[in-house]
Amino acid sequence: MEKKKRVSAAPRTKIVPIQMDATFFFERAVQSLDRYHYDKALKYFRRAAEFEPENPVNHCNLAGILSEMGNYSESNAILQKILTDIDYSMTECHFYMANNFANMEDYESAEKALTKYLENDPNGQFLEESEEMMELLSYELERPLSVSYIKSREGLFEHDKARALLEEGKFSEAVRILERLVKKHNDFYAARNNLALAYYYIGQFEKALTTIRDVLSDDPGNLHALCNMAIFQQHTGDPASGKAIASGLSKIYPYHPDHTFKLATTMGILGEHEAAHRLFKRLIKLGEGASDPSLYHFAAAAACNIGRFNEAQRLWRLAEKVDPKSEIPKFYLSQLPAIQAKLSRTTISYHYHLPFEEQFRTMEKSDELIPEQLKRDPLVRSSFFWALRHGDVQTKLQVIQVFGIIADDEVKDALQAFIMEPEEDDYLKKVAIFVLRGLNGDEPLTATLGGKQMELDSSPFTPNLPFWEKKWQLVLEYALCKMQRRFDIVQQHDLETLWVECLSRAFPNVPKVSKVEGWAAALEYLTAKMHRRATSYHEVAVRYGVSIATVSKNAKFIDETCGLKEKMNAIFPKFAQLEP
Repeated sequence: MEKKKRVSAAPRTKIVPIQMDATFFFERAVQSLDRYHYDKALKYFRRAAEFEPENPVNHCNLAGILSEMGNYSESNAILQKILTDIDYSMTECHFYMANNFANMEDYESAEKALTKYLENDPNGQFLEESEEMMELLSYELERPLSVSYIKSREGLFEHDKARALLEEGKFSEAVRILERLVKKHNDFYAARNNLALAYYYIGQFEKALTTIRDVLSDDPGNLHALCNMAIFQQHTGDPASGKAIASGLSKIYPYHPDHTFKLATTMGILGEHEAAHRLFKRLIKLGEGASDPSLYHFAAAAACNIGRFNEAQRLWRLAEKVDPKSEIPKFYLSQLPAIQAKLSRTTISYHYHLPFEEQFRTMEKSDELIPEQLKRDPLVRSSFFWALRHGDVQTKLQVIQVFGIIADDEVKDALQAFIMEPEEDDYLKKVAIFVLRGLNGDEPLTATLGGKQMELDSSPFTPNLPFWEKKWQLVLEYALCKMQRRFDIVQQHDLETLWVECLSRAFPNVPKVSKVEGWAAALEYLTAKMHRRATSYHEVAVRYGVSIATVSKNAKFIDETCGLKEKMNAIFPKFAQLEP
């Protein structure tokens, strides 16, 4: 039986529709690139960019193929268009432009583009390549590149800066940088450890301990934090806890040289000299001390502290060879016979500087009150900050005087914080205010005096005077100028206080100041007597160019107005007699 033929209900088609969109042209471009057909790849990338003009990747691909074909100028024009019109956040375009400029041998423009990339790119995708390009450009330009900031290494740059400040003894500035850094990068343990050290150096023990405890809470095995905690606890009256941590640390054999050095110095500070000696010797064997005299000194100190004097001598001689201009190895070599003969029982410090006693002996022979080297010594500066917070009244007074000589921004910050402390003695704060006025010029100050916070202008503190006349200020300035090199800061402050008290008690019947020199001379004379310094009317009169009678008359007025003789007789009955 013949079969019936039927027509299909839906005709079948063998034609596949092509969707010609950006993806289609991108894939064709990639295929052409694989076959090294650059002309076709360029054509397809152009078509992809036309289909999706707002997609920066398409334009980047187009710029890339143009660069491959040697058309660097057009490539850069497209990259600039991406940054200007499409997506300014595509910071990698700056890197591509730098490559193009370098290929065109326009090294100045390449440097500018590379700098923009490093300063604006948060991820550092091409950081290694950028470092290689920096070397090339530096070679071609015959100078170092002007790249001072790398955004993707923002935390590292700030941390390095803070570390340098700590090494210079600029602790307050380091604290500000590290606090900002830790706030942004809480997982940056090195910054948190150094912040704790900075707090410790300026005497803020509680903050230091809290910071370290937080680090150990997040990372219990953090070696630097454990070392810091051991030192902090030893210095803050809990040596047993410090020793317990040290016992655990002594069993550690760190691999990284930085960790080895940290552990070695910690063991030395904690008095674990055998462990310190072992670790320092290991560092030297690793070649870490070839150009570092301080490492030889540390190892020598450890050797000396455990009685290995011959080894200590050999190590200090190596330090002397590496650092021939330094007095430090020479000093310890000269002291070694006495140490070996047990004539000196002091433990050798692990700090690479002369002992303080020796430094102060050097100061006595110098015209400088505090040599520049000592002003910058971080250990010395730390002891000053420490004493200002935790010393007795006399020690704090001495530190305030020293700060008046050092006179840098760190000192200003420390003194400003000091005069705001309600618990501190008002007299000490007034001396600090006197120092700050000399450092700040006309800037006003904020202080807590008598339990009240108040604003102070640049003139002397005169709560009992309705105004302050220019003539009174001239007397004060003339006296301070004349006595500056011969009287310390406390004595200068006391002269100012005496003059303010005299005017306050006499007001409104204040004396007429016709001759500034006469009143200034009288103030110096009385200040010298208050501080038991030998002087006479004649000596002061000659220095200020006035008559003895003028000095005597003015001194008598100040004395009677302030009741000075009675005050001095009560304090210094044998020494405070005024001339008749």
